[in-house]
Amino acid sequence: MGAKQREQEIACQQVLVEDSSVFSIQWGVFHPSLATGLSPEILLNRYLSYIRSCTISIIRPCTLPTGVEFRLLGTGKSLISFLPAVTEDASLVLRICGGLLVQPHQCERGELRFGVEEQTEGVRVSLQLSDYCPLLLGSSSPSTLRRWFYRLTQAAIHRLVTIRFLILLYRDLAGAGAAIRVVNVNVRDGRPT
Repeated sequence: MGAKQREQEIACQQVLVEDSSVFSIQWGVFHPSLATGLSPEILLNRYLSYIRSCTISIIRPCTLPTGVEFRLLGTGKSLISFLPAVTEDASLVLRICGGLLVQPHQCERGELRFGVEEQTEGVRVSLQLSDYCPLLLGSSSPSTLRRWFYRLTQAAIHRLVTIRFLILLYRDLAGAGAAIRVVNVNVRDGRPT
């Protein structure tokens, strides 16, 4: 890679699409030597451990025969529930099936995708949330107040958590001093959140 290591980019976009569901994607293209042995399963397991540690165990991801639940400490209540992971191409997909943070009539919709895909430029490591209908938005036509409340709370937290996860993953692989730059990208049309 030469004497001067180039800055690693973490790309991100988070929007409300036309039906007011959330589309959020974050990715980095890692040098192949750094991503050796990295798989979607390892990415998922690292993410679940990271969620537990970054929330000081307030949110506890639990892997069960019925899927994965992000449970709130001491309650047994699931903030968001997923069906068991399925493999699709170079991704591991968790489909949303319920939880306190999901609109009740939209529980069978949405997914969280963990991707590790070899490309010409390197290995693309990605997290993608799509078709998610947050309870905070209330419906497919949320008020301006609800959109802003969601944007300033849950959307901001999700963006911070996923970007920070990829930054920490990259620094774990490349070294603690690795330079990283976050860049906004436009993958899908929608209202920024």
